[in-house]
Amino acid sequence: MSELVARTGRHQQRYEGGCRLVAGCIPYRYRNSVESNGAASEKIVEVLMINSTSGPGLLFPKGGWENDETVEEAALREALEEAGVRGELKHFLGCYMFKSKTLQDESCPEGLCKAAMFALLVKEELSSWPEQSTRRRSWLAIPEAIECCRHPWMRKALEEGFSKWHVDHLRNTSKEEEEDIHIS
Repeated sequence: MSELVARTGRHQQRYEGGCRLVAGCIPYRYRNSVESNGAASEKIVEVLMINSTSGPGLLFPKGGWENDETVEEAALREALEEAGVRGELKHFLGCYMFKSKTLQDESCPEGLCKAAMFALLVKEELSSWPEQSTRRRSWLAIPEAIECCRHPWMRKALEEGFSKWHVDHLRNTSKEEEEDIHIS
């Protein structure tokens, strides 16, 4: 059982221009691929996805941005609550609009949401977390994650936000820094 408790309810929820404000992240790590002879060959980036509690497909952690936190704090909280990971936000990937079929309320009757998404370098994977009874974690290579992604807006955040940023990030990261961020 987790000592941490997930926040619930909408009384602290932020809204802007008829949209519910959401924060989320694409958690990632590096692992070495192994050649058939046992030698490590290259670093592979993997992203962490979680199951949806309302249907098929996989998602990235995300949820409501509340009045008593920054958008960065909200993204970190959602990663902890839903996926049971802690880490370091490395880059703001952008804002993505979507329509929620299940989260319509008086402040947002159309169910419109605006999600601020971040790249999260995972430093710790917890064995116990608030939503572990309803969530399963899956580490996937990017092509597989694209295929499994339930929502088009999340696929766009992965392909156009995370993947493009990550290629540029690797180009600009020295070998030493890569060693520091490796997780096996």
